[in-house]
Amino acid sequence: MDPAVISARLAPGVVVPLIAQLFVTEGPGGLPGDRPVRISALVSFQGDRRTLTERDLTRVAGALAEEALCGVPPAERRAVTDALARTLHALGTVDMDDLQAVRLGPEGFARHLAVAAPDADRELSAEAAWLHSALSRAVCPHILRFLTGRSPFVTAAEDAAFEERYARDIVAGHDHLTIYGIDLADSPDTWPLDAAYLSLETETDAGPSAPAEQALTGRDRVLLWGVAGSGKTTLVQWLAVSVARGDLPAPLEGLRGRVPFVLPVRRFRRDGFPAPAAFLSAVRHPQAGAQPPGWAERVLSDGRGLLLVDGIDEAPEEDREQLRQALRELPARYPGNVWLVTSRPSAVRENWLASDRFAELKLAPLSREGVTAFIRRWHTAARQDGAGGTDLDLLDGYEETLLDAVRITRDLGRLATNPLMCGLICALHRDRRGYLPRGRKVLYDAALSMLLERRDRERAMPPPDGIDLPQEPKIRLLQKLAHWMLLNGRSEMDRATAIETLARHLPAIPHAARQGGPEEIYRHLLNRTGLLREPAPGSVDFVHRTFQDYLSARAVVERHDFDFLIDHAHLDDREEVIRMSVALARPDECVYLLEGLLAARKDARPVHARHRKLLAAACLEHATELAPEVRSRVHRYTRDLVRPTTLEGARALGWIGPIVLEMLPDPTGVSDEEAHRLAVTAGSIADDRAIDYLARLRDRTSWAVRSQLAGAWRRYDTDRYAEEIIAHLDERELDFPVTDPDELRALRRLGGRPCVQIAGAFTPRQLTEGLVAERLTELWLAYDLGEQRNLRWLSAFPRLHTLRVSARNAEVTGVPEGVQVIVAGS
Repeated sequence: MDPAVISARLAPGVVVPLIAQLFVTEGPGGLPGDRPVRISALVSFQGDRRTLTERDLTRVAGALAEEALCGVPPAERRAVTDALARTLHALGTVDMDDLQAVRLGPEGFARHLAVAAPDADRELSAEAAWLHSALSRAVCPHILRFLTGRSPFVTAAEDAAFEERYARDIVAGHDHLTIYGIDLADSPDTWPLDAAYLSLETETDAGPSAPAEQALTGRDRVLLWGVAGSGKTTLVQWLAVSVARGDLPAPLEGLRGRVPFVLPVRRFRRDGFPAPAAFLSAVRHPQAGAQPPGWAERVLSDGRGLLLVDGIDEAPEEDREQLRQALRELPARYPGNVWLVTSRPSAVRENWLASDRFAELKLAPLSREGVTAFIRRWHTAARQDGAGGTDLDLLDGYEETLLDAVRITRDLGRLATNPLMCGLICALHRDRRGYLPRGRKVLYDAALSMLLERRDRERAMPPPDGIDLPQEPKIRLLQKLAHWMLLNGRSEMDRATAIETLARHLPAIPHAARQGGPEEIYRHLLNRTGLLREPAPGSVDFVHRTFQDYLSARAVVERHDFDFLIDHAHLDDREEVIRMSVALARPDECVYLLEGLLAARKDARPVHARHRKLLAAACLEHATELAPEVRSRVHRYTRDLVRPTTLEGARALGWIGPIVLEMLPDPTGVSDEEAHRLAVTAGSIADDRAIDYLARLRDRTSWAVRSQLAGAWRRYDTDRYAEEIIAHLDERELDFPVTDPDELRALRRLGGRPCVQIAGAFTPRQLTEGLVAERLTELWLAYDLGEQRNLRWLSAFPRLHTLRVSARNAEVTGVPEGVQVIVAGS
């Protein structure tokens, strides 16, 4: 009989009352609960307060044996009962207190009891002795739970001890990052989080950008949007590790002492949002079985939790409402905790949780400065790690040529918008000795070539598992897994399902079938491709959804599954697959797919029909060859859709990309309200071609339009935008944002401005030298001043009369007399 079966048969409803009989009942004047108590003083079958006789002890043991050993012959079960009674009697002789016992853990306590009752199984057969040992180990967790629940002191002490272990595990499990595409010989697959973490920016429509890691400063509920690869999960890891270590920057001091719960939605998407007691088991945390009973609920009830719910978009659309309900109920039931929820923007609408006091922030695309910082950090880390055999001078040269290429090459700059793509570009650039492919399809093909074939071959590295597959069979097999996920609307699959899927397709790929069975081929794909991972025991997914989508698209095109894509085009997790399918398809297939997206459907909701048409427009830029009349037909169907009537609609158009610039109406004769919406749409497209359209709005007097144009500066080429937009904006009542030294210098060349918003971190010297003193009248310091809160340097600006600071900078000193200080939001 399996020991797990014995444990499973001990139902708490039966076992708990039996265990309770072994110990004295607490009451007025009873044993103290504010300090440890010897177990011998707690048992109920000895001492002054004895309530359980020897016969009763045997009865309790018999009831436990009957519950767990049904099916065992009666004579053998009676022998085990007597042995268990002798073992339980040893509770009165063990030389430890309740706290020591709880900290020992079930296995350790079971061993201690066995030592205390060495003759318990002296007359048992080998089989009965094994049953007695298994039953004793199964009973011990219930005994320790009783001891924990008996004393608040033991509960608190055990909680504290567990939280120490849990914090160490959080750090061990999350204190590293995989920088996708890093493929240097003799380099580790993962890098320390503190070395690899790149601070990203969040943005809102109502205020300036701020570092993403400070999203929880002054907030207890945040919904954070970010596109695929934008760094959402990395931010979750950074927060979890920083809180577990207690190593927090000053703005996040409010998180000190909290207990982080990392809750990836993909782990529990099938079973719904878990109850607190199931948080750790739902995400398969290694400490799930060791947590004290009721621990997670006590943490939340005390308001000490930091709940990091990562990837709402990983749940099927039909299940997201259930998640939303849980995210409403749990914060209300357990006030005082801090919540960060992440999602792709397309998965949930704006204000999805606004009624429940969740602030909504967006992860901004990497700025030019962010891309530069990433590339420099990547190459610095590569040099520190030996450069993979690359000459260090060559690596220095690669760094500079890549920085130039990203600045100059428009297509490359469009791809380098998030940490995932930046890491991939860095690795490809080094791997190809300074050459980079152009275009999305070619970039992914090159990445697959590097990951699946060239890496080991160019190192002359023999296959460690004895399996030597060329690139194409690997791609075919990976496509089968990606296609299964596409058909089933999943981003993760069971390991068993993956092996079963490979088993079905291996006979058709003889080169792979000759080298191993489905289990061996699965392990090879997992260990040697760099595209798969096992995020938890029994599960497999792609290292990033982008690779899954690309391989799914390859499978769709090869199988001519265009009708499936058309039928499901209204689902947001199909968008990237459809775009990539257009990039991979032949001209006639592109026509079929695009016309299918445009075609009217009787069962389609209006919002879905609009989504399909906009998606058709978004696909145009990916079609290598397309008949002009088809392109014109797509433009004709979508032209009216790009006149947004709400700001939400205007922002939603941004995902279409540069193609929308060709369809936006002439802004010359529109109202100020529509001009504002058009500025929001064009300004959300991070492509310098948008400058030409935005320049047609620069002479508007509307403050909303001017403010939108000024705020978009950081997305574009600094000098060109300054000359074509900033220089022409009416200055009245307008804050001009400055986020980096280049913008500060550009604004000075324009003669300065009276009202300036400093949204990036600067030193006082940079500001006194960069701002035009004789013009500045109002200054907004929108960044975290840190320790630089003495503002005596403002005396360099004689005309300054108003200073605005954020709430976190409210305690400033040294402000010159006559300057009014306004705290934003007050």
